[in-house]
Amino acid sequence: MKAWWAQTRAEVRMTLRRGETLLLTVGIPVLLLVFFSLSSVTASPLAHRVDFIAPGVLALAVVSTSLVALSIGTGFERTYGVLRRLHVTPLGRPRLIAAKIAGVLVTEAIQVAVLSLVALALSWHPRHGLTGALTVGAALVLGSIGCAGVGLALAGRLRAEVNLAASNGLYVILLLVSGIVVPLSSLPGPLARVATALPPGAMADALHRVLGNGSAVAGGEWIALVAWALAAPLLAARVFRFD
Repeated sequence: MKAWWAQTRAEVRMTLRRGETLLLTVGIPVLLLVFFSLSSVTASPLAHRVDFIAPGVLALAVVSTSLVALSIGTGFERTYGVLRRLHVTPLGRPRLIAAKIAGVLVTEAIQVAVLSLVALALSWHPRHGLTGALTVGAALVLGSIGCAGVGLALAGRLRAEVNLAASNGLYVILLLVSGIVVPLSSLPGPLARVATALPPGAMADALHRVLGNGSAVAGGEWIALVAWALAAPLLAARVFRFD
């Protein structure tokens, strides 16, 4: 536990010290939120565009941070030998994975707070009370853990350059088919069902249901989120290599 806590604190400190990266991680989702809310580039099933865009951008921020940024950053740390020193410490792969996920959750807490404030300034009217807020928080955390597990599995097995291309390619695909910006109702039925079985799609649809429609999250989406949150980090801990 001490080794995990020490590494978690180190990951959080490094995250907060990388001001330019943090600014980029928060700034791009804010720009996307403003752009898609004030333009008609994508279709919106709701009367007020920001009511549909805001939940999607929250999910997008989680995916970009927990899957793409974490995967790419960890991949280059591994390639440059930064992680090799940890191999001889009591930390081990499972605790390293857990510490990196905890560091990502800190960044995402900042993202969610900033994006929520900007969305409210754009006249966002989220439909939820305390119960809804807890549901949204659970969906974000589970989706983040699932995405982070996938990202760390890629970072722990692929060369940094290959991982860079794979992470960005996967991000583009998920952006298009996970209902984050384009409504799932606009996708073919089989593709929509596959999308909601993946952590980004299940998380985005859960946020749209609660924040946009004021409805409950479907049971299948909870199953997908919990399953990925358990399986993906375990897979990452099993396949991850320090060098």
